[in-house]
Amino acid sequence: MDTVSVDATAARSTSAVAEAREVTRTFLEALWPAVDADAADTVVLVVSELVTNALRHGGGTYALRLTAQPGTIDVAVEDPSPELPRMRIPDLLHGTGGFGWHMVNDLARATVVTPTPEGGKIVRALLPR
Repeated sequence: MDTVSVDATAARSTSAVAEAREVTRTFLEALWPAVDADAADTVVLVVSELVTNALRHGGGTYALRLTAQPGTIDVAVEDPSPELPRMRIPDLLHGTGGFGWHMVNDLARATVVTPTPEGGKIVRALLPR
């Protein structure tokens, strides 16, 4: 099993999502050729969406954990908010979002939200390797 952990505490940093994507790409490159390009792009997209949601809706900080298992990549994003992700009607007129959680659920084999003892949550997406 291969794992990497990244902790970010910058409140709504403009570079936080880009940094999470870069860490994810580096993690996936270390697994090559066991993860193909399409699967890697999907993992990066899901990380981007979950980190964006954590920053926007979860209190402005997050912790990212990536784990590679024989058939899956486990993406876990923790934030300090107890509010659960919810499906929203995408905003096609004003561009305020609503697409991310739908997309994550469509791309993942499974999504799981677990409360933390500190009062926040961990949002996990299991993706094909």
